[in-house]
Amino acid sequence: QVQLVESGGGLVQPGGSLRLSCAASGSIFSIFVITWYHQAPGKERELVARITGVGNTNYADAVKGRFTISRDNAKNTAYLQMNSLKPEDTAVYYCNALSVRAYWGQGTQVTVSS
Repeated sequence: QVQLVESGGGLVQPGGSLRLSCAASGSIFSIFVITWYHQAPGKERELVARITGVGNTNYADAVKGRFTISRDNAKNTAYLQMNSLKPEDTAVYYCNALSVRAYWGQGTQVTVSS
């Protein structure tokens, strides 16, 4: 059983930055593909960024050049550095860990507003 705990969300002004963390426990972290999703009110959950166990990454077009996904397998933690935040980035952000099965965190709220 894998448990994921996201942290780092909050209220930030447009143009600001936040760093989200996804801490995992319960298994060998390096085997998981880690994906950050977000879900805005009334919308479907969408992929934001993904990183494989060896560090290959891909991003949604809307966040390319602004967000960076990374991981520290020694700390069992993945990160999402979000820069140049826009109001449309406002959503609940979820961490997903995928191996044989998928695991989800509880989500962390990000609000971008002046």
